[in-house]
Amino acid sequence: MTDTDTMLSTTRHLAQGHSVPSVALPSFVDFNLREEVQESTQIPNNGSAPLLVDVRVFVSTVFNVDILRYTVSSKLLLRLFWLDPRLAWNVSEHPQHAVTLSLDSLWTPGLTIQEALWVDWQGQSPRARVDQDGHVELYLALTTETTCDFDLLRFPRDQSDCSLSFYAFSNTVKELKFRAHVVNEIVSIKREYVVKDLKTQVPPKQLVPCFQVTLRLQNTALKAIIALLVPGEALLLADMCGGLLPLRVTDRIAYKVTLLLGYFVFHSSLVQTLPSSSSCNPLLIYYFTVLLLLLFISTVETVLVAALLARGDIRAKSSPSPGPRGEQRDHGNPVPNPEEASRGVKGSRRSRTEAADHIFFLVYVAGVVCSQFIFAGLWIWVPCKSAPPPGESAPHGGKPRL
Repeated sequence: MTDTDTMLSTTRHLAQGHSVPSVALPSFVDFNLREEVQESTQIPNNGSAPLLVDVRVFVSTVFNVDILRYTVSSKLLLRLFWLDPRLAWNVSEHPQHAVTLSLDSLWTPGLTIQEALWVDWQGQSPRARVDQDGHVELYLALTTETTCDFDLLRFPRDQSDCSLSFYAFSNTVKELKFRAHVVNEIVSIKREYVVKDLKTQVPPKQLVPCFQVTLRLQNTALKAIIALLVPGEALLLADMCGGLLPLRVTDRIAYKVTLLLGYFVFHSSLVQTLPSSSSCNPLLIYYFTVLLLLLFISTVETVLVAALLARGDIRAKSSPSPGPRGEQRDHGNPVPNPEEASRGVKGSRRSRTEAADHIFFLVYVAGVVCSQFIFAGLWIWVPCKSAPPPGESAPHGGKPRL
């Protein structure tokens, strides 16, 4: 190696240890050297094949899953590894086996998360480690909030796949290629949503290099079952028990109306708790609406039956009184007492009303039981068939593909 080559190599490594704009090269250095220093921030040339960047994604935590806003917050650590032959050096001339360089002095893939609402790249000035063969190793820690299309049809036993798509928009697929792996480092399970599976993939036929990390989130459902299903089923059971009260009890209407008003309050708070969607709304929304209709029908039936009984009592009291005492009667064919006749009519009317109420109670209980089985069948066998997103259904929409 000549003196000029030694000076070239030494100056190049000094320049790579700082930001390129701030490097002040000696005046006697050739202009070609200045160009080589600036070229170190360009993507390495790998011939006809694209540069392969090995990416390992460490998922440390998923700390916030907001189904009302359709967002997921997570913390990740990215390890990027690639080969840049321009950064290699001769160990016999420079005994160091590895150096750390700032990101301004070498090329790095600029990553953008497509689904991110915001990204906080932690670390003020991350540095890359370069060995004597030109292998570059870079660690990037980030916290991000991303959008996710939750599948909430079976909420609160829902399970959804949330994706984080990393794009390198500054390069093309002919220049750069990713090979991604994912590692689950989540140690905390004391959350409503838990990560059941992690996987990575490189989507084919993309205009720009990218890789995708998919998190499979599952709802533990304990909070929703205690707060939603238990109160709803308790109100429905209390309403069926109210049907066992006799019609002569005047508090039966008050009991039914109180249950209905209480369920109205519960339903209004339920609407704010459950998420809504343009398609595949949670089955619980329809289930609790059916419960509301059942309670309403039961209350209306109680009011109508009570009204019929009250009207019969009023007619019995307003019936004509018995005839005068001096009226001659046929002793051979005695005329029935009008008071006794009115009592018989009143009793028969009341018995028919009570029989109708009993039949309604049996039909109501059968309808409640059938609704539970129908809901269970829908929960098990009905799939979620959502409409395609506008970007894929539009004639000229969709993601850019080759």
